[in-house]
Parts: sequence; structure tokens; C-alpha cells
Amino acid sequence: MIENSGIPFAVDALVFDAYGTLFDVQSVASTAEALFPGHGAALAQLWRSKQLEYSWLQSLMQSPTHPRQDFAAVTAHALAYAADALALPLASHARHRMLDAYLDLSPFPDADPALAALAPRRRLILSNGTRAMLEPLAAATGLARHLDNILSVDDAGVYKPSPRVYHLAVDALKLPPLRIGFVSSNAWDAIGAKAFGFTVFWINRIGAPLDRHGPRPDCVIRRLAELPALLTAA
Repeated sequence: MIENSGIPFAVDALVFDAYGTLFDVQSVASTAEALFPGHGAALAQLWRSKQLEYSWLQSLMQSPTHPRQDFAAVTAHALAYAADALALPLASHARHRMLDAYLDLSPFPDADPALAALAPRRRLILSNGTRAMLEPLAAATGLARHLDNILSVDDAGVYKPSPRVYHLAVDALKLPPLRIGFVSSNAWDAIGAKAFGFTVFWINRIGAPLDRHGPRPDCVIRRLAELPALLTAA
């Protein structure tokens, strides 16, 4: 499925969300299922939902007396909540295995070939994750060889979808927002990036309805593999 005007998009660089876009956050479900048989999918889904919710709340709540916690801390808090909500005993060894699984996510099968096909354009990650989470993951999965940089929201001191986060890509690439293609599977992120002014590609893998709280992305696709053919020649 591709929804766009049929006109190729002219962008000079691509910026990718990491979690859910290049890396499958639901791949932690296999570890969760091994630890909590019959509850793996539910735990993975609730964990991810709370992880995002907590990131937004951290941005809204931060103040001189309540500094923002980084994504590693947010991820740990969300896991604790999800296990408690599902009445699953989260012993220390299980907690460590689950958090380690987030550092060993599987890339989507088309991530590597899609990133390769987008050369020679510069390709960056812009993520809520910390560099300590993202850089080893990109290296271990082999995606790092296709990336020119990895940007973390920590440099902006706030989480997506704050415009301050998206401005990190403008600063790094020295390009106007319209000449930057932003790619995310998260509708809220795609809308935030479009509100900032990027040319936005939303990867809607499950055919979900688009959220209505902001401007529509420029293009809706089902897979990363569809992206290279939508761009003008580099």
C-alpha cells in the first residue's frame, strides 16, 4: 500500500526513528513468553505502551526540581508497571533478561536492504533511546554500516514529539526541514515530524487509522522496502 501524489519526493537525507521503525520492539515477546508462558505478547505490548506514555509524561513534567529521566530509566519503569498490571512476578533475573532483550532487538527484514538502497544520501537515526542503547544495537545488527550518525533526544533534553528533538536533525544535516525525509512507523512521531516541517513517510505496517491531532504525513507506506522507489535520483 502506498498513499501519495505519485510525484517522486526530493529529499537530500533520510532520518529514521529506531524503535518500531528499524527495530522490531515486539521481538522482546519471545523472551517474555519464555519467562512468563502465556503472557509474552501481552507483556510486550503493555510494556511498549507504557514506555511511550511515560516518555510523554516525562517531557510534560520536567522542571528544575523534577529532571527528565532518560529512556533506559523510562523503559525499566514501564516494564515494572506492565508486570505489576498483569500480576507477573518480576524477579531480579527476569527483570534483567527483559531489559537485556531491549538491547538485542531484531531489525525488520527489509531494514538493511532499504538503508543500503538509499545511499548515497545521508542516513541518520533520531530516537528517544540513549546512545548507550542505540549504538550497540545498530552495530550488532549490522545497520550501523549504513548510518552516518545516531542522534539521541538526550541532546535536546526532551522526548519526541517536541520540535527541539526534530531540530537536532536540521542542525546535524545543515539542511532545511523540507529537504529531509523523516521515516517512522509511529503515527504520533510522523505527525510531530510533519508539524515541524519535514517531508514525512509513515510506515503503517498494520493498516491502522491515522491519528487526527496534527498534519498528515506526506506519504503512507506498508514497508521500508517501498521507500527507495519513491525518491528522486540522489
